[in-house]
Amino acid sequence: MTAYCAVPAVRALALLCLAGAVGCGEPAPSSVTSAELPVEVVDGTSMGTTYTVRLVTTEVWDEARRERVASLVQRALDDVESAMSHYRPESEVSRFNASRTTDPFELSPATLEVVRVAIELSELSGGAFDVTVAPLVNAWGFGPTEPAVFPPDPAVLSRLRDRVGFQKLELDASTSSVRKTDPELEWDLSAVAKGYGVDQVAAALLEEGLTRFMVEVGGEIVAAGLNQANGPWRIGIERPAQSGGIERVVPLSGHAMATSGDYRNVREVEGRVVSHMIDPRTGRPVDHRLASVSVIAGTCLLADGIATTLEVLGPDEGYDLALEHGWAALFLTRDGETITARTTPAFDQLVPPGATMH
Repeated sequence: MTAYCAVPAVRALALLCLAGAVGCGEPAPSSVTSAELPVEVVDGTSMGTTYTVRLVTTEVWDEARRERVASLVQRALDDVESAMSHYRPESEVSRFNASRTTDPFELSPATLEVVRVAIELSELSGGAFDVTVAPLVNAWGFGPTEPAVFPPDPAVLSRLRDRVGFQKLELDASTSSVRKTDPELEWDLSAVAKGYGVDQVAAALLEEGLTRFMVEVGGEIVAAGLNQANGPWRIGIERPAQSGGIERVVPLSGHAMATSGDYRNVREVEGRVVSHMIDPRTGRPVDHRLASVSVIAGTCLLADGIATTLEVLGPDEGYDLALEHGWAALFLTRDGETITARTTPAFDQLVPPGATMH
């Protein structure tokens, strides 16, 4: 059994959707005016966060139709959570972590796909993205249980780093299984599971015959077709500063977008605030000026994983990698209270500079 490594696939899949204009695959604008287009809203909670789905319809739904679609959305998200949550002891992720054997571990098709993409991103980033970072995440207090000793001392971090490494995962697509070469290895799929959940909701809606919608789960988004005004969905990117507000409005249709930031989940360590974003290469929270990075891609799974990868790498190394692979990314870098925006050419192709500010 050999480790799965198909590096070109991530780049090819990302570029496939970025090569076309925003709105590829969307229906032709309707002759119905925006005032006549009903919008149904489905919202709730799943995967430790909230979600909102906005659907443009041709008629107002009755309660039975509304409940059916709401059930489809909730089920799609709950199915992903039940497999990939590291908080639920019965999930595939938790059972894999609890296992102390190097025998093959059977995966569902969904988890297999998420891990496959995660390994590809790990290869591309030289280990800046690594789902086996779970022991380090837990040690810094961002896991499912509070660490016994906090903050972790250098000796503990050194020992835990020895247990981290995506190279210790051997994925076998033919048997839909994974094997860890170190029985102590544990993983955390939270950097990609939410994006995959968004994709699954979108797939369920398309199967239902719905083609004009926006799905948002904890800030990760897929937009399909046109909004109620017969234009692309307008998605705001938050400004990560005390003043708050919207940095840029992105017209989105036929694409996904995800944002990763150093400010959304933090805790104080010895008088300073540290981010939940742990660099697997150092074993410590990231310490650079990149406040957030937003990525547009063909799937939310990819957008989510790429955004996390670039946030770990930082404003320079991350930008270089995005440039190399043609990823559409907006970097927001902090200089005191000033936020500076930097975009890749692929992002500018989709969102022309200055065209959608505020």
